[in-house]
Amino acid sequence: MIFQTGRGDIFEKYLESLTEWHEAGWNLTGFDWRGQSGSGRMLTDPTVGHIESFDIWVEDLADFVREWRAETPGPHVLGAHSMGGHLAMRYLIDHRPGLDGAVFSAPMLKVVSKPLPERVAAFVARMFVRFGFADQHAWQENERPSIPGSSRQKLLTHDFERYSDENWWLREKPELKIGPPSWQWLAAAYKSSAKMFAKDTFEQVSTPVLIVGAKKDRLVNARAIKTAADRLANAQLMMHDFAAHEVLRERDDMRDIFMAEISTFLNALVRPAG
Repeated sequence: MIFQTGRGDIFEKYLESLTEWHEAGWNLTGFDWRGQSGSGRMLTDPTVGHIESFDIWVEDLADFVREWRAETPGPHVLGAHSMGGHLAMRYLIDHRPGLDGAVFSAPMLKVVSKPLPERVAAFVARMFVRFGFADQHAWQENERPSIPGSSRQKLLTHDFERYSDENWWLREKPELKIGPPSWQWLAAAYKSSAKMFAKDTFEQVSTPVLIVGAKKDRLVNARAIKTAADRLANAQLMMHDFAAHEVLRERDDMRDIFMAEISTFLNALVRPAG
């Protein structure tokens, strides 16, 4: 299994889930997206999460998967969270690799544009890029624009201990930290989503897909996830009523449901036919 993280994310946050999958018999690998985590940065200001085009990341993933499949026996499963889920879905659409399965955790198929309509928000992002702000922070909070006093933890997980684990890792390895995305990142995200949701895209994906997420996710567009699942030829969807964005790092009463759903899906991929 390849597991890929989200925007500004780090693998260390997911060691609990990765360990459980490994103990279930899965060989795990993955890489830090260029421009964040343990990879180098795209700008001289290391606090800006920047990319010219999401196509760069999609092709990085394609190259990694190609080598991984050549070197490892199947079944081959691609797992990804949030922005990683966006890039993994683009990869399935653009390359149609015919993997044995794919697991998406709260995939950022579209960003939340509220209070602006999506087209207006995409236009605003392009205008900021056009007028010279491409490499500047699109907002100041790390996760999304938010009102003063809003809780980052509540956006991510109801589990304080799991939430605190991220800060522990960033204190231990401050080089992993990155800040909000750039205006160019935001414009690139809208452009990539438009490409993803074009006609006859999801419909061409044959890979069995499981998507788990949160109905009230405030970081990614939950309606877009439902639309994608409806259009995919072979998809299962499980959306929780009360979970926050980081479903793999939620309280046990919610996380256990997600992990059981993923386990059932993965076990079906290795079960002998008949």
